[in-house]
Amino acid sequence: MSKVLVKTLTRKRWVLVISFIIVIIAIVYLTKTEIVSEESKVETRGEEPVFRDASVHDPSVIKVDDTFYVFGSHLAAAKTADLMQWDQVASGVNKTNPLIEDPLEELKETFEWAESDTLWAADVVQLEDGKFYMYYNACRGDSPRSALGVAVSDHIEGPYKDLGIFLKSGMWGEASEDGKIYDATIHPNVVDPHTFFDKDGKLWMMYGSYSGGIFILEMDKDTGFPLPDQGYGKKLLGGNHSRIEGPFVIYSPETDYYYMHLSYGGLDKVGGYNMRVVRSENPDGPYYDSEGNDMINVKADPNKPLFDDRSIEPYGVKLMGNFLFKREAEEEGTGREVGYVSPGHNSAYYDEETGQQFLIFHTRFPGRGETHEIRVHQMFMNEEGWPVVAPYRYAGEVLEEISEQDIIGDYKFINHGKDISADIKESTVIQLEQDRTITGEAVGEWKLIDENRVELVIDDVTYDGVFVRQWDESSKRYVLTFTTLSTDGVAVWGSKIN
Repeated sequence: MSKVLVKTLTRKRWVLVISFIIVIIAIVYLTKTEIVSEESKVETRGEEPVFRDASVHDPSVIKVDDTFYVFGSHLAAAKTADLMQWDQVASGVNKTNPLIEDPLEELKETFEWAESDTLWAADVVQLEDGKFYMYYNACRGDSPRSALGVAVSDHIEGPYKDLGIFLKSGMWGEASEDGKIYDATIHPNVVDPHTFFDKDGKLWMMYGSYSGGIFILEMDKDTGFPLPDQGYGKKLLGGNHSRIEGPFVIYSPETDYYYMHLSYGGLDKVGGYNMRVVRSENPDGPYYDSEGNDMINVKADPNKPLFDDRSIEPYGVKLMGNFLFKREAEEEGTGREVGYVSPGHNSAYYDEETGQQFLIFHTRFPGRGETHEIRVHQMFMNEEGWPVVAPYRYAGEVLEEISEQDIIGDYKFINHGKDISADIKESTVIQLEQDRTITGEAVGEWKLIDENRVELVIDDVTYDGVFVRQWDESSKRYVLTFTTLSTDGVAVWGSKIN
């Protein structure tokens, strides 16, 4: 065989080898591309979360081992392991309720004083003796004639045994707990308790609804009762029958602030209930909003009609009120439009292991009357140390890296404002453009900071928050959302359409 032929065959052999290698590389590349593409689809579409709903008005949360419990009005309770699927534990002030055996008899003094046959917002705390202490309360309703006491159990699900009443209100023409003649414009309605430990292990109870405002008491962590000689305790905010109620406090080690959550307005479907937050360096105040207003000065104008909301609505950071994400023509899915009516009387939970924060509340819904259910939304701290609330209910989402290309597109946009109103804030449509401008029903600029922080400037107002992927029950898919707050305490949300 000639040398030329050998060289030719060798050259062909190498061409075949190289061609074979190129084919293998192409196959591997295409396979990886398909995997990445499918992973992107999974990230966008994901597995549909499973929800199971329960009804507890005024849910107050406590975690025991790996289970979250909420206790609320009318001796109702529910539990969950994942904050998505709830099981009803109890409901109704009757002999079949497992929390208190024959509650009308066990708490007879409470019902007689309050001239009522039901209980209002309960709160449960576990003290150092390992037992569970339920702070119960009852109120006449058309007046602040109320009683607040505590019952104890070895088990979180009861049964609880009464230890007695320790606060009363509504004793017209008589000396009240502080020795002065009861005056509902300055003295509290003794309902809506929340008992909590501060960062130093000291026990407190915050309480109050409408009437004279929100108060706080120092508590004995051995007995569960208030320390002596405090009367009604220290006043923190409210008065003159201003519609502020349901205080609930959590401490954030991330910011070293105590955050007091409150509900403004009325709880029914036309009450304009909305959730707000203020903060303090100390559990017993003073508490301030994001504009620096000292909340001790926030109360209704005594010269205005009863329950004057205009006096109080400028104050406090408004996290959420009535809203509706309307379905747009180009959207996928067949689910019900997502919206809430009178969301409120919330509790909150901070997970020390993960640093996650959750807002747990009851809400009514557009077109569904007075029907209410528990909802849980995740919260995130913005750059100013204020919590922003995820627009959709919690479905296991976590913050992740977002690219600028991910952001560009059309969004349903909600501005919660600062008003107390039965009106439902319906979404409009805005565009977050490639050149970082905002167009459509709101005009301004947007900026991505680090992996997922967002800064919006709309009508010369700056809003700070985060981007987070969430499950949209209406379109039945995962979508990019943003949640932000302005320095004057207004929340704006976005939910990406395409």
